[in-house]
Amino acid sequence: MSFSVTSPVTGGAQTGFTSPTYTLATDTAPTSSGKQYAVSAIGGTQASVDASSTPSRPFTTTLSRPAVLKTLPAVDPVTGQLRAIPRNTYKHITRKGVTPLAGQPAAVMNITTQWDVPAGSDSADASNVRAGWSLHAGVHAQISASIGDTLVSGVI
Repeated sequence: MSFSVTSPVTGGAQTGFTSPTYTLATDTAPTSSGKQYAVSAIGGTQASVDASSTPSRPFTTTLSRPAVLKTLPAVDPVTGQLRAIPRNTYKHITRKGVTPLAGQPAAVMNITTQWDVPAGSDSADASNVRAGWSLHAGVHAQISASIGDTLVSGVI
């Protein structure tokens, strides 16, 4: 799998953070078709942010692919059309332990990005697969602070 992160990772801009960085350690992924990293140290100014410390307060990021990659079936011999187009689902999940109320036990926040790639498009239309991801990643990078503000304020 190409997913290989270089540590430390520079975080996206966030209101109240100055130069956020995250030092990563290789972790054990939940499945054999994934890679996982745990945040072992926090850098920059991020008041009250903690690294991955206990199972109830994780700070991990995981990317997984399908255990078995799907391929295109044969076209229908009568119509010459595909009957169904299977999809290969890739996921990127970040887990962060958060405090729902002072004095209460932590709860885990999950952030998931999922890619449902039609089988065959990886070779027949790779440039458009890449363009779709490029836009998605670019929007996240461009509005990182706005997304953080929305997650905290509920205002979109």
